[in-house]
Amino acid sequence: MGNAGDEDPDRSRAIAPAAAKQDLSGTTLASPMFAALLSRIFNWSRSGVGPRLLAAVLLFSSIVTLTLTALQLYLDYDREVGVISTRLDEIGRSTTGSLGESLWNLDQNQLKLQLDGILRLPDIRAAEVREIADRPNPIRVAVGERSTRSVVTRDYPLAYTVQGTARAIGVLHVEATLSDVYQQLLNRALIILASQAAKTFLVSLFIIYMFHILVTRHLVAIAEFVSKYSLARPPPPLHLERRPPYDPDELDKVIDAFNAMCGNLEQAYGELSEANGTLERDLKIRRRAEEDARASEQRFRDYAETASDWLWETGPDHRIISVSEQFAATGIKPEHRIGLRRWDFATDVDEEPEKWRLHITTLEAHRPFRGFVFRVAADDGSAHYVATSGKPVFDAEGRFVGYRGVGSDVTAAVRAEQAEEALHRTQMELAHVARVTTLGELAASITHEVNQPLTAIITNGEVGLRWLDREVPDLAEAREALGAVISSGRRASEIIRRLRALSRKTETQKVALNINDAISEVIPLVRQEVLSHRVSLRLELMPTLPTVLGDRVQLQQVIINLIVNGMEAMSTVTDRPRSMVLRSRLDDSGRVLVAVEDSGVGIDPENAKQLFNAFFTTKPSGMGMGLSICRSIIEAHGGRVWASNNAGPGAIFQFNMPEHEEVGSP
Repeated sequence: MGNAGDEDPDRSRAIAPAAAKQDLSGTTLASPMFAALLSRIFNWSRSGVGPRLLAAVLLFSSIVTLTLTALQLYLDYDREVGVISTRLDEIGRSTTGSLGESLWNLDQNQLKLQLDGILRLPDIRAAEVREIADRPNPIRVAVGERSTRSVVTRDYPLAYTVQGTARAIGVLHVEATLSDVYQQLLNRALIILASQAAKTFLVSLFIIYMFHILVTRHLVAIAEFVSKYSLARPPPPLHLERRPPYDPDELDKVIDAFNAMCGNLEQAYGELSEANGTLERDLKIRRRAEEDARASEQRFRDYAETASDWLWETGPDHRIISVSEQFAATGIKPEHRIGLRRWDFATDVDEEPEKWRLHITTLEAHRPFRGFVFRVAADDGSAHYVATSGKPVFDAEGRFVGYRGVGSDVTAAVRAEQAEEALHRTQMELAHVARVTTLGELAASITHEVNQPLTAIITNGEVGLRWLDREVPDLAEAREALGAVISSGRRASEIIRRLRALSRKTETQKVALNINDAISEVIPLVRQEVLSHRVSLRLELMPTLPTVLGDRVQLQQVIINLIVNGMEAMSTVTDRPRSMVLRSRLDDSGRVLVAVEDSGVGIDPENAKQLFNAFFTTKPSGMGMGLSICRSIIEAHGGRVWASNNAGPGAIFQFNMPEHEEVGSP
């Protein structure tokens, strides 16, 4: 038997390869697993939130590391510089005495030995002693190498006491270098940055790995579930492949909310399927209703096309956008009126401005209207009368989109009515002309005002009637003559009606009335005179005025007289347009005010006395009824009359009246 410590060489050789093979096998198995893990981590980090999280952690850690490193280096630099400054101060306190004595004794060897001792101190690079003396070649002893970069220098005076008096005999100059300080700081910074970088990288990898384990892999599972989800064939509820925590965390809450949403979607899908079935049935019913409506609309269109009336439609700006072909019965092609407003092609706008003002007000208020009659000119120049009715149209949101209505040609009816009215008025005029002269002072003045116009009206009417007795009159001229007779008869009838009303009255009959209504009734009576004098008359009436208590005929006669006075004042004006404005409003005292403003010659100061007499005399002044009678009438109604020059050319004649207060009103 051999010794226990002896080994068989062959056995040793056999064991060694086996151990080596075992170690190599372990290394071979571990390396692919580690490489696969690293590959999986880096492949995962290239997509998703991993790179952004890593970049954020690295950036934040780097900023913190750099900030703290810079602060640490600054503190170390400040400490090292402080140590060097303290060392220099200590050199100045401890060596200046001995150096001063050696310099006094002119012992250069001793000075050099002392400076060498100073140079051995840490961070001291150079030292020098200079003598301050007036003699040539003063002593200068220097050791070390002087530099101009990264140094801290100090100069200390050297003194020697002679007979109790300190005398400055030289200067000690010492230089300390900062190169070692900078090198130490650089080394320290490299160590700190390297260690912090390694720590930051490892921590970042650990954070990314934990974030993947805890969050992102579950987000991927949720995304795959959502991408494959189908309402037609809903999958089972979603569950995460992880060990459930003791308390539900954020992911559990997300999964619960998502499963609840899926349940709601499945329920809503079922309800939607049911609603779609109902909607399909409703659509079938609606299609049948639309077909019935189209058939009904076609029947209505057939009825409308065979009727004598026509249909029209306007937009929100009241311009015509469509009109049926029956409009051609007026002698006007329908396409010639597309894009126009009703008052753009009517021919009686200037003759009846109040009627059109009220009509436009109705349109702007989006109210329906019926039987509005106006005159138009056909393409051949003949006049036609049109009656139209309309209704406002609004969309589903309540916005006004225009009007729809019907129209008809009422020329024949209007002509017949005008002829009948003219005949009736002519008969009434002839029956009452004789009674005009029986009136008192007021009637006499009114007769003086209307005598000549009435005579001209009757004469024109007789001429027109005699011309119509011709055997073969021209149709257009006959129509024009008949229109003149009708117009003259209307004016004469209105004048006679007022004279007849005055002849029946024995006392003033006051009623509550709106002064705007009285003004509107006056305009047709003076229209012909206004046109014959070539005067432009404009109304500016306040829409809402309180009522006044007065006699309608007397107040209208006052308004007529003020208008006639204004036209006479403008009769000599030839260098500017003749314009007149009739206004109504409330004055500063709350009274109803009526003003007639003309562009005539105005009130001459030299004629002011004559105007004063016209206001306050008791007899007619020769100008129609007379301003004195106007004054008497208005004062009898509790008002006042006055006149003044206009701001521009012309004068203003105006009167005011108190508001009517009904009995029992507060």
